[in-house]
Amino acid sequence: MKATSRDRRILRQLAEGVRDIASLPVQAERAGLWKDFNALRPRRPMVLAFPEGGWRDLVPDSQVQCEDPLLRAWEMGLRRTVWRHEHIHDDCPVTDWFNVGWVVSFGDYGLKETRVRTEDLGAYRWDAPVKEPRDFDKLHFGTITIDRQETARRVELAEEVLGDILRVRTHGALRWSYGMTWTLINLRGLQRVMLDMYENPQLVHRLMGFLRDATLHELETFEREGILSLNSGPADYVGSGGVGATDELPADDFDGRVRMKDMWVLGESQEFVGVGPDQFYEFALQYQLPLLNRFGLVCYGCCEPLDQKFDLIIEHIPRLRRVSVSPWCDRALAAQKLGESYIYSWKPNPAAICGNAPDYDAVENVMRQTIGIAKGCALEIVMKDTHTFQGEPERITRWSRIASRLAAEAT
Repeated sequence: MKATSRDRRILRQLAEGVRDIASLPVQAERAGLWKDFNALRPRRPMVLAFPEGGWRDLVPDSQVQCEDPLLRAWEMGLRRTVWRHEHIHDDCPVTDWFNVGWVVSFGDYGLKETRVRTEDLGAYRWDAPVKEPRDFDKLHFGTITIDRQETARRVELAEEVLGDILRVRTHGALRWSYGMTWTLINLRGLQRVMLDMYENPQLVHRLMGFLRDATLHELETFEREGILSLNSGPADYVGSGGVGATDELPADDFDGRVRMKDMWVLGESQEFVGVGPDQFYEFALQYQLPLLNRFGLVCYGCCEPLDQKFDLIIEHIPRLRRVSVSPWCDRALAAQKLGESYIYSWKPNPAAICGNAPDYDAVENVMRQTIGIAKGCALEIVMKDTHTFQGEPERITRWSRIASRLAAEAT
């Protein structure tokens, strides 16, 4: 495959813009700030804003001009990087790396949920396939297929089009989370799992044991096949919102082949938000630990409040470093539990800037309050789960200016 002259021109112009942004002195300053921060030596609170679903309001598909689907995806990524630099005033570094992901396909576990939805966006319901205990016997490890030829083709294309502007590399291939409870409820159903913990606990144990073993098989396959990549650089997103820059990874005996112990990983269990600490440990955490403890540094939590679970994850995850403090978490309790020993990854409620009438005074008041509550902690302020800005891109700009100003005042 070759890029058309038009697609090539579009991509190269955008890549030159990214290269120029990456060469700014502020990028090295940010990388240094993150290395100190992740080492629990914060110079000030750090600020990140991830538009996520809200990107539709910021860089809509209508702006993408390339014709080829793969090149359109590359163009979108470059456009977002430029837009972020120009309009989001946070601490997210930009580098001159151009990442090409490994082309990997995953087979199902022998059974797969059927999803029903009325539109591409919004809620859906699903028909969980494990309806009876005997259905467990139909489960098997998923087939992992690594298409090295297609991956090499994409790298070659990127080198040909962009290689003299940006540094091209393959980069992958972890899933975003290794919590496994999302997969559990897809297989069995959320309501059924909640009842099973009382009525049929052995089935939950069998399912989680299977998912633990299947997921470990997947990770060991990635490691053996050499398709893991370091995620400890300044452009690496880690956890449920964070930058991975650190000198603590890879491990001291790293020889160029990336292993789990050379990387960050995320564990979470949003589906167990209403489950008490004892059952959380029994049915979720104890099955996550054999995976999480293979990694060099661990992030835990996403949207679920960890109020009753801080002690468990602190006790059982020896390389825990970044802990999510969700909008529904007791912020003072989080500060008490995390102290100076863990990153306090605070996620403000995105509804404050995504609703019909954003209240920026309230945004600033809550942020000042949280900075005070978390004084002495390694605090990062992470705006995410923003699925719309109601067609007003300036909302994320205004939020980032407020957060960055308050973070600077707290130096």
